[in-house]
Amino acid sequence: MRVNRSAARLFHPVELADQVDLGRGLSARRRFTNRAMTVLISVSFLLALAPLVSVLWETVSRGLTRIDVEFFTYSMRGIMGEGGGALHAIVGTLLITLAAVAIFVPLGVLAAIYLVEYGRGRAARVITFLVDVMSGIPSIVAGLFAYAVFSLILGPGVKLGIAGALSLALLMTPIVVRSTEEMLRLVPAELREASLALGAPKWVTILRIVLPTSLAGIVTGVLLGISRIIGETAPLLIAAGFTANMNLNLFADRMQSLPVYVYTQYSNQGNPAFAFVDRAWAAALTLVVIVLALNLLGRLIARRFGVRSKK
Repeated sequence: MRVNRSAARLFHPVELADQVDLGRGLSARRRFTNRAMTVLISVSFLLALAPLVSVLWETVSRGLTRIDVEFFTYSMRGIMGEGGGALHAIVGTLLITLAAVAIFVPLGVLAAIYLVEYGRGRAARVITFLVDVMSGIPSIVAGLFAYAVFSLILGPGVKLGIAGALSLALLMTPIVVRSTEEMLRLVPAELREASLALGAPKWVTILRIVLPTSLAGIVTGVLLGISRIIGETAPLLIAAGFTANMNLNLFADRMQSLPVYVYTQYSNQGNPAFAFVDRAWAAALTLVVIVLALNLLGRLIARRFGVRSKK
């Protein structure tokens, strides 16, 4: 019986042992590299997380000292020292933010639908260029624009809650448009083609197929826009102003907001100074809680109305 020499040489005990040692060396080096990169990534994550944890800890620890019933049930009307609250600022922040969302979120979603489903040629390029330009506008410029618009209409020196809402909407619109556009592009083309093949018009396909499929991403984009604008101080300080009184009318008089409340309390400290500082930290903590609540609400909406994949 003849044996193949090449096969015998391949399975020679000495050469096979060398190959096993080489494999073990490569495996050990790969394990070391994997562990080293894991440690490096973990340390980088902790370093990036440290400032956030520090800010949250400082806000919570110092903000809780003034969180009480009076803070959420009283305004600053007639308050010169200790006491008072931020009810007027909380209500003003909610009203201004909701007005900004109601004004420009539908426009942003419609603009994204046009760019994805209908946009062709020069009009689409112009809209895309304007959205890119708006995404880089400083917040104070948006506030000056809103102030200038209402000053031309109602006269110089006017400060209104709706003007603050307009300035925030200008900052939120590019985020909503871009995020919605990306989510609409992720919808498979097969779904559109199947709907059109069944005889559904294009607008019905968009309304019943495309939008429900991308609803979770659209809600996420809206939340990103709200998180971008709800803490802005400069545009609201210029366009909406500040006041110590409660104001529920967006179209009349100045309106206080939480960011401006924090700024005014901290920068215009009276006697005793600690009362103003404590109110500023409590308002900052309230603002963080509002952002957290909005994100949780958005997740619930996305989970309730989003399309669920079957496993």
